[in-house]
Amino acid sequence: MTEVHGNLKLEQISSIHGVAPEAWNAIGRGDPFMRHEFLAALEDSGCVGRGTAWEPCHLLAKTTAGDLVGALPLYFKHDSLGEFVFDWSWADAYERAGLRYYPKLVSSIPFTPATSSRLLVADPAQTDAVAERLIAAALQLAKDADASSLHVLFPLAEEGRYFQKHGFLERKGCQFHWRNESYTSFDDFLSRFSSAKRKKARRERRRIAEAAIGFEHLRGDEPSASDWDHIFEFYARTFRRRGRSPYLNREFFAAIATAMPDNLLVILARSQRRPIATAICFQSATTLYGRYWGSIADFHSLHFEACYYQGIDYCIAQGLQRFEPGTQGEHKLSRGFNPSPTWSYHWLKNSAFYSAIEEFLNRETAHVDTYMDYLQEHVPYRRDLARDVQS
Repeated sequence: MTEVHGNLKLEQISSIHGVAPEAWNAIGRGDPFMRHEFLAALEDSGCVGRGTAWEPCHLLAKTTAGDLVGALPLYFKHDSLGEFVFDWSWADAYERAGLRYYPKLVSSIPFTPATSSRLLVADPAQTDAVAERLIAAALQLAKDADASSLHVLFPLAEEGRYFQKHGFLERKGCQFHWRNESYTSFDDFLSRFSSAKRKKARRERRRIAEAAIGFEHLRGDEPSASDWDHIFEFYARTFRRRGRSPYLNREFFAAIATAMPDNLLVILARSQRRPIATAICFQSATTLYGRYWGSIADFHSLHFEACYYQGIDYCIAQGLQRFEPGTQGEHKLSRGFNPSPTWSYHWLKNSAFYSAIEEFLNRETAHVDTYMDYLQEHVPYRRDLARDVQS
């Protein structure tokens, strides 16, 4: 697809390799998951692309001279795995009505429930015009491809108005995020907790120390090949325990460790020098993103230490402002993570289902609001500080 609208040319590409890395990264706002290298690693390793449920069909906005001024990451999806905004019931309702839900179009980062920009624009002064053309082109692509729907998952909150203008339905979700309140140390962070919650956190950390488990914070290119074999096996075991194959393969991790090591943090736990657990994180200039966890050992509190406390330690030491440890998990609340809203936007071609889902989302949003209010009453922070320590 190539269309010209005024001084903008819209193109569809079937691979991230259809655009120069430096041009794509220049408009990517520094988000690690939006980097050309990350998206290319997904394709080159075979985790997405031909033969998978994720088929790239990214949209590019260029000047008539060929300069990239905007982009919308986009995929044809043939199932709903790896999205983390759950629409299985919508697909089931379509099928029971004798309609086809797949393929659908999804603007998302595969297997990555992290908030980041979906409307990439080179010049902020042109955001309105470029966003308008990208969204209109995505809707036209959905209609031309006879897709049931178009979904935008985990965009920035300020991008929502562009999608709502085009009739997308807004869906609210909840994750648990940590914010750095200029803490000078982990003890300074814990000093904001109530006494009981502070004692619990210290007890969890003490159990790991008493078990003589040590931790290393490694940049992506610092683990040895043998270490990476262990790291991948820990990650894969987490999926196998749930009876599923891992979303990502060893080739993907090898590619990102080489191509974007500064954006990758591996928290590696060792017992008697032997690797026993890992938390694989990504980072931007401001935010740490916890993504993958795995272990071959069963120590009390090991998961909390590797996935949460070590990440908080790292953020404080590096001056990072936020820590987003992934989806779900009310157990994160008592360890200093606050309920934080996430957003998605949904357009459905069938008008009857559009109206039904609109009604469902109105009810769901009221439930999410009530749930988040309830959670806020159970944060571990002292009552005189709880209002100040919110994401």
